[in-house]
Amino acid sequence: MATRRPYTHEPSIPEPRAFLLAEVLAFVRAASTCAGVRRIALVGSLATDKPIPKDADVLVTLDEGLDLAELAPIARRLKGRCNSINRAADIFLCETDGRYIGRVCGYRECHHRMACIALSCGRAGQRNHLNDDLQDVTLPQALIKDPPLVLWPVVERRRAIPADVEAILAGPLERGPR
Repeated sequence: MATRRPYTHEPSIPEPRAFLLAEVLAFVRAASTCAGVRRIALVGSLATDKPIPKDADVLVTLDEGLDLAELAPIARRLKGRCNSINRAADIFLCETDGRYIGRVCGYRECHHRMACIALSCGRAGQRNHLNDDLQDVTLPQALIKDPPLVLWPVVERRRAIPADVEAILAGPLERGPR
């Protein structure tokens, strides 16, 4: 019988930053092809020099009312890849008017779940793949308006960024497709 490794909040690799940054790069390249995506930015601890960030936080600006069906699997892929090293990912969503609307839901299929904390989970006529848990998570308007690092459509460094963010993420995006 296999022994189970005890759950820990530590990453399963010694230095997760490079892995997380590479996964964000893959996310940006895929998500930027989705119709209605207007801007993608890096926010949170990965945009700082924190040695062991707990997650990768990305802010995606969308056209108002955009169907999230195309973006959701790309976001779930990022979340899953980060989870594979015991880290997390959050894909925060706002619309072009700067209004924060929630996060991409982690479930593949939309239907009501008892454990879901989204305000509109499974309700008819609501936007699928949207975790609008606004009672638990919101982003400051200043962060939405002025994120530390815009990754797409044009790389914009709005603060000093760590060398690894430059080398693994910002630089490759500026140089263009793979």
